[in-house]
Amino acid sequence: MAREFPRSRRVEEQIQRILSDVVRAEVRDPRLDGVIVSTVKVSRDLSVAWIYYSILDPAGSLEEMRAAFKSASGFLRGRLASELSVRRVPELRFEYDDTAQQGTALEQLIDAAVSGDSTASKASDENENSNGNR
Repeated sequence: MAREFPRSRRVEEQIQRILSDVVRAEVRDPRLDGVIVSTVKVSRDLSVAWIYYSILDPAGSLEEMRAAFKSASGFLRGRLASELSVRRVPELRFEYDDTAQQGTALEQLIDAAVSGDSTASKASDENENSNGNR
């Protein structure tokens, strides 16, 4: 019988919780202000962890974020080593998570389509009313 909650998922959640707290409270790099660790995925052997992050301030440069995470990766990995209960701390790879921006763009498209449909239906209703009153 397979476990309901595999070890890799537990490790992912631990890493996300630890890194979220550390980035928010302990990292002093101003380029990482407003960064949220959104998701963590680990390889099957737990040797690599992909850290997906979002930015609260859209004015921030992605290149600056990548550089900030690269310079802070040793510190973050050290903090993980002290709090994570694994034999070997995974290599950290940071990736930008653009799902929030994609969601906003999709929402705008849906709103535009709905307003276009309502405008078209009003126009067709007016045409039917003008043709029926003759």
